[in-house]
Amino acid sequence: MSERQASGVATGNSKPSAGQDEKKDALPQDFDIDMGAPETEKAAVAIQSQFRKFQKKKQDVKS
Repeated sequence: MSERQASGVATGNSKPSAGQDEKKDALPQDFDIDMGAPETEKAAVAIQSQFRKFQKKKQDVKS
């Protein structure tokens, strides 16, 4: 976890101002997440679950 937090500080991830020509989907150079690790899979499931709840709530408000 600390790697991810440190990479945000090291790369200066902040919202680009209107004049900057940076790619929005560009990844930092030190992107090295083990996609097969059990912790990564658990985190992905948790994120997806919360996003589905968000979508459901958003859909219920429109109705």
